[in-house]
Amino acid sequence: MPPHVCNGASLTCCFGFAPSVLTVLPVNRLLTSKQPAATIMDSKPIANIKSFGMCSSPANPLVLAATAAAGGVPTPAPCVPATAAPWLPGAPTVLVGKQPALNTTSKLMCSFGGVIQVLVPGQLTAMIP
Repeated sequence: MPPHVCNGASLTCCFGFAPSVLTVLPVNRLLTSKQPAATIMDSKPIANIKSFGMCSSPANPLVLAATAAAGGVPTPAPCVPATAAPWLPGAPTVLVGKQPALNTTSKLMCSFGGVIQVLVPGQLTAMIP
């Protein structure tokens, strides 16, 4: 059984240069280990998913512009997550505010080709079946 993800979880992106932190707003009023419990819908850029520092994705328009300005030398640019869909697959057997709970096996796709994963779930006590 994977752990339930909550506010303060550490995230990583395959094109990001630094880990990020998941922010879960307490709208569902359900806590796990004294932190707001996450759902698959906690995927909004900036509100839930913070920057990963710099981005190296060749599909990111900021990286393309920086690379062009550097004479074709691949150049990273500031990361601005572009997440348009929810986390997948989530835990459909456990609902939080009518949405599947977020567990550590879920992944989130960035529109620039990055795959965002949970590095540390924010708590290690509550598991999801």
